[in-house]
Amino acid sequence: MTDASAPRPPRPTRADFVHWERVTTRWADIDVYGHMNNARYFELIDTVVNNHLAEAIGRDVRGLDAIGVVAEVSCRYFAEVGYPDPVDVGVVVDRVGRSSVVYRVGLFQGEEYAAAEGRFVHVYVDNSDPARPVVEMPDEVRRAVEPLLGG
Repeated sequence: MTDASAPRPPRPTRADFVHWERVTTRWADIDVYGHMNNARYFELIDTVVNNHLAEAIGRDVRGLDAIGVVAEVSCRYFAEVGYPDPVDVGVVVDRVGRSSVVYRVGLFQGEEYAAAEGRFVHVYVDNSDPARPVVEMPDEVRRAVEPLLGG
């Protein structure tokens, strides 16, 4: 349980993020209230993190001996994201552990302040074992995520 009286982190700005990717919203992303559906935020976060990994590693991350599975995901919403404007998605790494990575991902739509900020945790598991025991993060993943560590 969280302490409701604890101060909340400030609304993130573009300067808080290291890696950037631009994505577009689609008509189907918008719900009946006229803004992007909550589930779509998580799809964008997952996609941009894995795009970075694939690009930095130079191959499909699904072929690694150990793969990152999502252990935790959350999102704080500050402003609506709509269609058809592009969305700039920024990524920063808060923590690199032995077998896990904690990402923060900001979604921006034309402003200096984030419209939303996600927290995304990958835990590395054995890709060849159906039981998926937790294993040490591959060195190539570590080399891909350490440059994203925030200050």
